[in-house]
Amino acid sequence: MSAHSHAHDDHHGDGASHGTFKSYLIGFILSVILTAIPFWLVMDGVLDSKVATALWIMGLGVVQIVVHMIYFLHMNTKSEGGWNMLALIFTIVIVAIAIAGSLWVMYHLNTNMMPQMDHEMIKSFG
Repeated sequence: MSAHSHAHDDHHGDGASHGTFKSYLIGFILSVILTAIPFWLVMDGVLDSKVATALWIMGLGVVQIVVHMIYFLHMNTKSEGGWNMLALIFTIVIVAIAIAGSLWVMYHLNTNMMPQMDHEMIKSFG
């Protein structure tokens, strides 16, 4: 029997990567950048369209989710025998349904419940 302990052997070969200081630092820097860009877009009014600004913020949010999953949660296609990837796909589908449903409900509430104000009504308030 060797002095080498075999207690940690079951963790090798499962495909999960274990973070290094460099990978955590890269993840942190990317997260800070991906947080600062939307803040800058909103605070300085860089884009003229509110819709374009919102789309950019949502896109950068999705990129930041991916950065967190790769650099902090160490998710890849090999870890846990592929179950992590299946859980990720399921999560993406549920989040997409929740976001699409929320936007649909808010849009229809806005168009169907808010009274339409014309220029004469606005002048009578002022």
